[in-house]
Amino acid sequence: MSEHAGKPPVVIVKDQTKITSGAEVQDKLISAARIFSDLLKPTFGPRGLDKMLYKTDGSTAITNDGAKIIAELMVKHPAAKMMVSMGNSQEEACGDGVTSTLLLCGALLQEASTLLRKGLHPLTLVDGYHIALAAAREQMDADTLGVSDERLLAVAETALRGKGAEAALDHFSPIIVEALTTLAANRDDAGAEHVAMFKTGTGGLRDSRLVRGVIVNRRVLMDSLPNRLSDVKVAVLGGDLKIRSMTRDAEIQITSADQLDSFVDAEQARKDALAEAVMTSGAQVVLCAGEVDRDILHRLADEDILTVGELDASEIRNAADAVGANIVDSILDIEAADLGACGSMLWERREATDQVEDIIRIEGCANPRVVTIEVGGGGETATEEIIRGLHDALRATSLALASGELLPGGGSIHARMAHAVRRASESEPGRARLAMDAYARALETIPATLVENSGGDALDRVLELRAAAREDDGFVGITPDGSVGTADGVWHPRAVIEEGLEAATETAMSMLRIDQVISARGD
Repeated sequence: MSEHAGKPPVVIVKDQTKITSGAEVQDKLISAARIFSDLLKPTFGPRGLDKMLYKTDGSTAITNDGAKIIAELMVKHPAAKMMVSMGNSQEEACGDGVTSTLLLCGALLQEASTLLRKGLHPLTLVDGYHIALAAAREQMDADTLGVSDERLLAVAETALRGKGAEAALDHFSPIIVEALTTLAANRDDAGAEHVAMFKTGTGGLRDSRLVRGVIVNRRVLMDSLPNRLSDVKVAVLGGDLKIRSMTRDAEIQITSADQLDSFVDAEQARKDALAEAVMTSGAQVVLCAGEVDRDILHRLADEDILTVGELDASEIRNAADAVGANIVDSILDIEAADLGACGSMLWERREATDQVEDIIRIEGCANPRVVTIEVGGGGETATEEIIRGLHDALRATSLALASGELLPGGGSIHARMAHAVRRASESEPGRARLAMDAYARALETIPATLVENSGGDALDRVLELRAAAREDDGFVGITPDGSVGTADGVWHPRAVIEEGLEAATETAMSMLRIDQVISARGD
């Protein structure tokens, strides 16, 4: 009889731990990823539909932006979490291409599922996908073109299609290009983060305009302050415009009226010194991050100097960058070189509304390092979605401007990469060729989805694209109406396509390498 007979088995994991192995693992991971990508599929392209998001706080949002949608989803499945992480990385890197990246990853896994059921080893799939990615990159190298004014405008238009701002596409695209080219002339790191957005809450989309400066909402404390100035010198303070408070509590004993008068006079003299420093500097407008003393405010008002206080850090920074001013902590330290300048400054109070802030416009800056897009429209939810679309377009256009590399859109580059992968697979002798063919079919998901969302026949259009790529008929893709045509007016920054394809491929290969799922929760 064995010495181990009757002894309990060795326990390595807790009883509630669930271990899933074999083909079941692949099926569950691939199914979850496919469901996640299918969720976003109807939102893709210029004819994509919107999703209504009902948030946990009770608010709602309407959007077809992939980054926004995945940010609001509370996913639990590990495969879905990998997809969310991939989408977030794409958004941080490029600001665009999230939906296409998720669609590609889902298509790669779906194609892999078919081959796995036929007995192909997961690592053979991984090897084939790796070779296919290299072939796709080579096609990108061959099709990459430089940036021109016309193509840069097309990048902005491409990024705006399918978004709320598309209703004024011809109006917003030049604004985006002008904003970024203006910034690029004045700073080396020009990007979307240097373009502020201001909602007017009135008018329509075509009332939107580019402001070479900044607009802030803040209460102007005195109605008598000047509300319209031209050729203005601007001082920007990072602190208070008042007598600094003591860091320690102190008690002052006054025994006579003369002492009290002397104390009051001394305090007033200190305030006068601060006001005199402003006037001596030549500033006509003072923007302040901290509080403004009432006495100083009245003294400056008598000299027609507009003073606005309690601006937040971002407003102060943007204002300084717009007017070309240096931020100083104390007005006593200011010099003429610290002042900025703008062409005009005006503020208005909307008497017909219940808003407590006034609208302060600082415009006409000669060399702004920050500009503002003033967005018209009355609907809060709709305007937020328009601003989100403008931000994505700014990200894409700035990326194109910085890299100088563009690729054709409308599914054109994906169809051409698919052909390149098929051509490369012909020289592959082993089973990896099957994976490469699957990779090519996955790439065609992009043009196929564009056709489906336009109401066309995806199979026929994809076959047309294959023929065009085989004959090398130039950049041929899917037009907004779902037909096959030239894609000369549709351009993407190369980084958006390349980063998305690499992320989708790496994520798919990572999932294919998983052979077990171990859940300590038992689910």
